[in-house]
Amino acid sequence: MLHKISALFLIGFFLFQNGIVFSNVTKETADKQFEQLANKYLTELLKTNPERATGLGEHQYDHLLNDYSLAGVKKSRDFNESYLNQLKAIPFDKLSRVNNVDARIMRERLEANIFGIDVLREYEWNPNSYNVGGAINALISRDFAPLKERLMSAKGRLEMIPAVVAAAKANLKNPPRVHTETAIAQNRGVINLIKGDLQMFIDQAGMKAELASAQATAIAALTDYGKWLETDLLPRSNGEFRLGEEKYRQKLKYALSSDLSKEDLLKRAEADLKATQDKMFEVSITLYKKYFSDKIRTIRASPEARTMTVEPSTKYRTIKAVLDKLAEKRPNNETIVAQANQDLKETTEFVRAKNFVTVPTEPVKVIEMPEFARGSAVAYFDSAGPLEKKNETFFTISPTPKDWSDARKESFYKEYNDYMLEDLTVHEAMPGHYLQIMHSNKFKAPTMIRAIFRSGTFTEGWAVYAEQMMAEKGYGGTEVQMQQLKMKLRVIINAIIDQKIHTAGMTEREAVDFMMNEGFQEEGEAVGKWKRAQLSSTQLSTYYVGSVEINDLRQAYEAKNKGKIDMKQMHDQMLSFGSPPAKYVKEMMNLN
Repeated sequence: MLHKISALFLIGFFLFQNGIVFSNVTKETADKQFEQLANKYLTELLKTNPERATGLGEHQYDHLLNDYSLAGVKKSRDFNESYLNQLKAIPFDKLSRVNNVDARIMRERLEANIFGIDVLREYEWNPNSYNVGGAINALISRDFAPLKERLMSAKGRLEMIPAVVAAAKANLKNPPRVHTETAIAQNRGVINLIKGDLQMFIDQAGMKAELASAQATAIAALTDYGKWLETDLLPRSNGEFRLGEEKYRQKLKYALSSDLSKEDLLKRAEADLKATQDKMFEVSITLYKKYFSDKIRTIRASPEARTMTVEPSTKYRTIKAVLDKLAEKRPNNETIVAQANQDLKETTEFVRAKNFVTVPTEPVKVIEMPEFARGSAVAYFDSAGPLEKKNETFFTISPTPKDWSDARKESFYKEYNDYMLEDLTVHEAMPGHYLQIMHSNKFKAPTMIRAIFRSGTFTEGWAVYAEQMMAEKGYGGTEVQMQQLKMKLRVIINAIIDQKIHTAGMTEREAVDFMMNEGFQEEGEAVGKWKRAQLSSTQLSTYYVGSVEINDLRQAYEAKNKGKIDMKQMHDQMLSFGSPPAKYVKEMMNLN
């Protein structure tokens, strides 16, 4: 009996040991399979998307443009489906923690790409998707190679523009009018880019003879395209810009990569809207005392003034009076870039002094937004791609269009007054997008999946959270805090109108009134946001959802550590995983 027990024990021990070995081999094999597949996918992705490759910092395809033809669309669809099927064959539960997260990100991106081609089909109704201005500008805005080499690549792309125009004419059917109108304006910007900035670099390099023919070809094709947009496509641009319930819900899922449902998002946003308005009223009382001491009897900082018993009209008048006063100090088209540059220096010094997050040392430049990119956003942050050897980053600001009336320009700069510009600089640069992306670039993994597929919700959420954090620390005083709260209202309202416009039939008048009355926005800003909501469905929701999720991360971290936290340590850890969706950051910080 003892011999039998010993024999069974040895057999069991042998099987147990081999089970462990087998399990380890399976794990190693799964990781190897995923890494090989991901690396092969990225290699082919860059080859078939040369414009994306340039943006990411891979320059061997700089002389090419994407294939915009229907054949190119089909090839892209087949490419995504093939890799999705191969990815599904890999056992995710056998992957390392890093690879498991990246595999889920890759799967979601592939599914989103197929959804975009099969269901959204923007190649049929969005003429802005044929804008190649960015592909040309990317070759001259960064000094990643000798100028002559970059200009020869530009020559190749210029020569391919007629093919892009031909594809646009063949594919576009019945766009929404706003998309065609925007495409007309942006197309003029691309022509001006080729005649202006590109020509300046050509003259500087002494390469007029080498590029003259390609320039003429591109300008002729774009000029013809502009006429076609105005005389042919615009009159028949009667398409519906609203996505509708089903498409919006699915697109929102991919855009956010969040567990927050459409209904939960709206419920939370509406509650936050009321809470933020109440907080804004409290802050406005202090500033009202400061600026309107002669009228102080009209509003007192009593306990009643901090409760909902105050008449809504009183709250509105108090907040509006303070915001109007703050708007008196504002930049203009000639001063806004220089002023943002000074604000960047001041925000950087402040963050260093407060020491609540590690400050990057990489340089960032404040520049005027290129004309071809204008029309949907006031500012954006443009960082070097993860494959780029030379790290150049830009904080771009758009001055008002030349054809705007003086009254509309004044309205714009009332919105983007001195204090709001400080808050905008926090969002776009320090400690917002610039700081977060510089941290993100330091993350290393076996594949580049996470670096190439950054989560817009996480990056925008961090930037909004950065505004909140700076106000908490006292940056800019009560005036900037007031503007930060106004910006928070805007973020909340963006998520509400984004959903209601595309699924509930919200009209322009309703949306503009809502932004002006509930968010205290200038009419010019509200009208511009209405346009943006039409052009970029679901993107406006990323700011709010991202900020909610990052605040939830902070609360979970504080709860886990019983409130005894090192802010710098917490923020640095939060930013140490690259730019994945917040749900994965929460998972990797062990806060689930």
